[in-house]
Amino acid sequence: MWVIKKRYVKGKDGSTYYFDKLVVSPGVSFKWDAFDGYSEAVANKEMPHAWKAGPQTTLLRKQLLAMKDGGVCYISAPPNPFRCPPGPYERAAQIAMYFKHHKPKSKVIILDTKDRFSKQGLFKQGWAQHYGDMIEWVSGVEGGILEGVDAKNMTLIGEVDEYKGDVINIIPPQMAGHIAHVAGLTDDSGWCPVDQKTFESSIHQDIHVIGDACKVGKMPKSGYAANSQGKVCAKAIVAHLNGTPVEEPSYVNTCYSIVAHNHGFSVAAVYQLQDGVILPVKGSGGLSPMDASKQTRANEVQYALGWYKHITSDMFN
Repeated sequence: MWVIKKRYVKGKDGSTYYFDKLVVSPGVSFKWDAFDGYSEAVANKEMPHAWKAGPQTTLLRKQLLAMKDGGVCYISAPPNPFRCPPGPYERAAQIAMYFKHHKPKSKVIILDTKDRFSKQGLFKQGWAQHYGDMIEWVSGVEGGILEGVDAKNMTLIGEVDEYKGDVINIIPPQMAGHIAHVAGLTDDSGWCPVDQKTFESSIHQDIHVIGDACKVGKMPKSGYAANSQGKVCAKAIVAHLNGTPVEEPSYVNTCYSIVAHNHGFSVAAVYQLQDGVILPVKGSGGLSPMDASKQTRANEVQYALGWYKHITSDMFN
């Protein structure tokens, strides 16, 4: 429970925590009413999203293991913004990697509300190289937009056609985590507006929101972005408490994707504040080249593993 006017929060065990400054990272929650026939109950039983680790991840794995060779796995990719923009397309590659070795007659079909996605050219190149026609992407304009689901018959109802699958992984449209709504930190968009220099809520003073839940210009909803935001936020709070000016911030994001055992690529950018909005610095970062060598692709896999090791150490050690 959050009592903002009295400046304290309560934990599940009843403990009370008073604050001068409060930093929260509410994460995401899902729009369960996005499609006719879809609900949290459907996700928990027939059509898992597996977008939060735990029982959902286990359920999707069990369904894939039980699926017959020659079956079809559908992935429904959500509209922007959502947690981890390349995630649905990385997942397609991971599933295809399993199918290639254990169920080679099977197929992964991505139904997308969008007409383009993060690192699209690199993904399509990697899919074709390692999995042939095993992965198919259907854009929104080509019929990827869903209108409803028939969970009993494992069918997706699109604007153009119906799709019957053996495994259906719906990644729903997203918004800020439930606790952000309870605390009154969200606006009509479903996300948390903030001062993008300090991450202080635009709605409630002295509460700072970082990570996937906040609205921050062109920064993606990624783990590295959240890490960078946390550091900028901490520095701003220290400056405020010391009565000194908040320095002009700089932000960074790097995102690695792996489509096969020795095939990785990345996107990176440096961001700065422009008229109160976080925007990429022109000429900073960029994408891995389309014509990279096999060794470079293999190196990027190792970079990805190294990034994961170091960022988790940075956050938790």
